[in-house]
Amino acid sequence: MSITTKRKAELVKQYARAESDTGSPEVQVAILSERIRNLTEHFKSHKQDNHSRRGLLALVANRRSLLDYLKKNDASRYQSLIESLGLRK
Repeated sequence: MSITTKRKAELVKQYARAESDTGSPEVQVAILSERIRNLTEHFKSHKQDNHSRRGLLALVANRRSLLDYLKKNDASRYQSLIESLGLRK
Protein backbone atom coordinates (compact mmCIF):
# COMPACT_ATOMS: atom_id res chain seq x y z
CA MET A 1 0.00 0.00 0.00
CA SER A 2 2.76 2.44 0.78
CA ILE A 3 5.21 3.86 -1.71
CA THR A 4 8.75 2.46 -1.69
CA THR A 5 11.76 4.67 -1.07
CA LYS A 6 13.16 3.82 -4.49
CA ARG A 7 9.92 4.75 -6.27
CA LYS A 8 9.65 7.97 -4.29
CA ALA A 9 13.23 8.91 -5.29
CA GLU A 10 12.36 8.24 -8.95
CA LEU A 11 9.33 10.52 -8.73
CA VAL A 12 11.34 13.27 -7.04
CA LYS A 13 14.03 13.02 -9.71
CA GLN A 14 11.47 13.08 -12.53
CA TYR A 15 9.33 16.00 -11.31
CA ALA A 16 11.87 18.14 -9.41
CA ARG A 17 12.40 21.66 -10.67
CA ALA A 18 15.94 21.84 -9.28
CA GLU A 19 18.44 19.21 -8.18
CA SER A 20 17.58 19.16 -4.48
CA ASP A 21 13.89 19.98 -4.92
CA THR A 22 11.56 17.78 -2.88
CA GLY A 23 8.86 20.23 -1.84
CA SER A 24 7.60 21.82 -5.03
CA PRO A 25 3.93 21.28 -5.82
CA GLU A 26 4.84 19.11 -8.82
CA VAL A 27 6.79 16.67 -6.66
CA GLN A 28 4.15 16.61 -3.95
CA VAL A 29 1.34 15.97 -6.46
CA ALA A 30 3.33 13.20 -8.15
CA ILE A 31 3.94 11.43 -4.83
CA LEU A 32 0.32 11.83 -3.77
CA SER A 33 -0.85 10.49 -7.13
CA GLU A 34 1.31 7.40 -6.71
CA ARG A 35 -0.07 6.80 -3.21
CA ILE A 36 -3.63 7.27 -4.52
CA ARG A 37 -3.00 4.73 -7.30
CA ASN A 38 -1.65 2.22 -4.77
CA LEU A 39 -4.67 2.65 -2.51
CA THR A 40 -7.05 2.33 -5.45
CA GLU A 41 -5.47 -1.03 -6.30
CA HIS A 42 -5.76 -2.04 -2.64
CA PHE A 43 -9.50 -1.34 -2.67
CA LYS A 44 -10.08 -3.70 -5.59
CA SER A 45 -9.43 -6.63 -3.28
CA HIS A 46 -10.37 -5.02 0.08
CA LYS A 47 -13.72 -3.41 -0.55
CA GLN A 48 -14.67 -3.13 3.14
CA ASP A 49 -11.54 -1.25 4.28
CA ASN A 50 -13.26 1.97 5.30
CA HIS A 51 -10.42 3.20 7.50
CA SER A 52 -8.05 3.33 4.55
CA ARG A 53 -10.79 4.82 2.38
CA ARG A 54 -10.90 7.80 4.73
CA GLY A 55 -7.16 8.24 4.25
CA LEU A 56 -7.63 8.04 0.49
CA LEU A 57 -10.17 10.85 0.59
CA ALA A 58 -7.72 12.97 2.60
CA LEU A 59 -4.98 12.32 0.01
CA VAL A 60 -7.30 13.28 -2.84
CA ALA A 61 -8.30 16.49 -1.06
CA ASN A 62 -4.66 17.37 -0.41
CA ARG A 63 -3.74 16.75 -4.05
CA ARG A 64 -6.70 18.84 -5.20
CA SER A 65 -5.62 21.81 -3.07
CA LEU A 66 -2.04 21.58 -4.38
CA LEU A 67 -3.32 21.46 -7.96
CA ASP A 68 -5.57 24.46 -7.32
CA TYR A 69 -2.60 26.37 -5.91
CA LEU A 70 -0.46 25.49 -8.92
CA LYS A 71 -3.22 26.41 -11.38
CA LYS A 72 -3.71 29.78 -9.69
CA ASN A 73 0.00 30.66 -9.67
CA ASP A 74 1.34 29.10 -12.88
CA ALA A 75 -1.12 27.66 -15.37
CA SER A 76 1.53 26.34 -17.74
CA ARG A 77 3.20 24.26 -15.00
CA TYR A 78 -0.25 23.00 -13.98
CA GLN A 79 -1.09 21.98 -17.54
CA SER A 80 2.18 20.15 -18.10
CA LEU A 81 1.86 18.35 -14.76
CA ILE A 82 -1.63 17.02 -15.34
CA GLU A 83 -0.65 15.88 -18.83
CA SER A 84 2.43 14.04 -17.58
CA LEU A 85 0.51 12.39 -14.73
CA GLY A 86 -2.55 11.66 -16.85
CA LEU A 87 -4.99 13.19 -14.38
CA ARG A 88 -7.44 14.73 -16.86
CA LYS A 89 -8.88 13.31 -20.04
